[in-house]
Amino acid sequence: MTPIDALQQLFLRAGAGWVLWLLGLLSLVSVALTVERWLVLRARGGDLRGLAGRVAVLLQAGDRDGALALLAASPSVAAAIAAAGLRLADRGPKAAEYAMQSALALERGQLERGLIFLGTLGNNAPFVGLLGTVIGVIAAFEELGHAAPGHGGGTGAASQVASNAVMSSIAEALVATAVGLLVALPAVAAYNAFQRKITSLCQGSEALTNLVLAYMSDTTGPEGQQEAR
Repeated sequence: MTPIDALQQLFLRAGAGWVLWLLGLLSLVSVALTVERWLVLRARGGDLRGLAGRVAVLLQAGDRDGALALLAASPSVAAAIAAAGLRLADRGPKAAEYAMQSALALERGQLERGLIFLGTLGNNAPFVGLLGTVIGVIAAFEELGHAAPGHGGGTGAASQVASNAVMSSIAEALVATAVGLLVALPAVAAYNAFQRKITSLCQGSEALTNLVLAYMSDTTGPEGQQEAR
């Protein structure tokens, strides 16, 4: 038996059914991850305009601890980043800016958790479905070969029945590709939507980070005087 014959027999024994089960499982994981990421990103937004206004009032009044408490109570990404910089206000604007950059990188990593699965699934699910189709086509042509007159398949009505069975097998095999596309399209759409939302959240944090840096540039303590020089 040649390697090609061995692979053919392996595919025929395995069939294409397992591909559909695999795609179904991947689809369930994709849906669960999409719902989880949507809930997380929705919660990490918030009213930045209102939050920035309240923080500005506290900072202008010199109540840095109150501003920190207000930021800590907010679940938004911008609040977590601004709080990281405000905690290092005594060390000067540079230290605060570096702290906020570090917090931004950490927050982005948390927001993107699991998105690599959606991206990979969107890119590869059609190929998984195509594998199922190829296996199904191999099985169909194997059946067609057995139904040929030279292989004892008979003629006339019996041959027509065999041909119809082959066409039915090919049609069923194409379902695997269709299912692969149905799994891939929502995954790609969710991945792109989440990436845009994450970018929007990270860019929105500038409203608070710039506010913190502006407050620190107006400080008159030793650190602020040293930065001014």
